[in-house]
Amino acid sequence: MRLLLVAANEAVGVEGDRIVSPDGRFDAVVEIPGAELRPGLINAHEHLHRNHYGRLGAPPYANAYQWAADIQRRYRDHIAERQRTPRREALLTGAWKNLFAGVTCVVHHDPWERDFQDDFPLRVARLPSADSLGMSPSPDLPGDGPFCLHVAEGVDAVAAAEVDLLAGKGLLGRDLIAVHCVGVRGESVAALRDSGAAIVWCPSSNLFLFGRTAPAELLAEGADVLIGSDSLLTGAGDLLDELRCARGLGLLDDRRLAGAVAETAARRLGLPDPSCGPGQPADLIVLRKPLLEAAGADVALVLVGGAVRVAEPELVPSLGPFAAEGRLRAVGGVERWTGPGAQPPRNKVSAIRRRRR
Repeated sequence: MRLLLVAANEAVGVEGDRIVSPDGRFDAVVEIPGAELRPGLINAHEHLHRNHYGRLGAPPYANAYQWAADIQRRYRDHIAERQRTPRREALLTGAWKNLFAGVTCVVHHDPWERDFQDDFPLRVARLPSADSLGMSPSPDLPGDGPFCLHVAEGVDAVAAAEVDLLAGKGLLGRDLIAVHCVGVRGESVAALRDSGAAIVWCPSSNLFLFGRTAPAELLAEGADVLIGSDSLLTGAGDLLDELRCARGLGLLDDRRLAGAVAETAARRLGLPDPSCGPGQPADLIVLRKPLLEAAGADVALVLVGGAVRVAEPELVPSLGPFAAEGRLRAVGGVERWTGPGAQPPRNKVSAIRRRRR
């Protein structure tokens, strides 16, 4: 089947799981005047199975280790109750949170789950990861290719020392995807930047836990900065919320912020370049506001691998055979029609992530 999407900025055809030229006959035509069609967003840091707990903590904390110990005591019964949620249900809660924000590919900073290969509605980039050196002193990581670590997640000397520890273990380099980096200071700023590591910035999570976020000199022009939402355990919301939070802090210009969830993220994570060109994966979104101003309520349509995952209810009649199945679902106060949770065709991100930078 063939689907034609017509937005204010461009028109694209979709056939199977690929983008095709917007010419010829189509089985359904969806016109969304005044909206922007663009490649789906990339969320560089998430814990998909932890979004159903709610925000936990009594900040400020000196470092993430203190926070983890405190919530295990303070919210022990609540955590135990939420841990009884079936694993797939918990993972899908995180998936739909991301899809409703226009995310079509996410980095799950935890061990790989079989569910990601079994009718999962969201692409998950299969990158090696470890919590942090304080939690995983000898992380089992590959010898080449990108890998993710929490780094300097805190404001004290313990957090600040982690860059030197990484260097001592031979982990400080271009393959490092360093998440948070709140406590990097002094000579460690230059060391981390000079190493070529990418920085994943999660400002709302950092501000909640520590009252501050990564230093401006670390995020300055010349460093590859990606954006992650983190889970709702500490983050304020979804990836669009995070983008608006980041923009409000004024540390990155609009060009770098847009790239942080698109081409910069793809390049550093080893993913295909986001594109609306023919032959590319049909991972597409339509927004009713410009990207850096948009919220979940502005996401009109989301396709992953050519499958319609999220749509404004008023668009469903135009989708024709592409909306044969589905249900209404609400996330964060936004109601959308959602397609069945089948895994998109060729959702083998793990097989393509090794594209050399």
